[in-house]
Amino acid sequence: MRRISKVKVLPGYRLELEFDDGVSGTVDLSEAVGKGVFALWQDPLAFDQVRIGSSGELAWGDRIDLCPDALYLKVTGKKPEDIFPALRDQPTHA
Repeated sequence: MRRISKVKVLPGYRLELEFDDGVSGTVDLSEAVGKGVFALWQDPLAFDQVRIGSSGELAWGDRIDLCPDALYLKVTGKKPEDIFPALRDQPTHA
């Protein structure tokens, strides 16, 4: 599991992230703003309150947290089986 080691808020609901393996990049979270729990982000000041949680996830208070692995996939463009090789051995049908 990857962990986020640094986060910087950028304009337009974007975040610059750095992971524990040195990979860095930008994620655009603007598509989520106003939807469900992400209604909190309609206030840009609330979005700016992002922090890194104890498991390396991104968190906004106790209402929102984002998985570091999912963000790693967004930053790198990789597929889940690229970072979790055991998934390659799983059958593709039920």
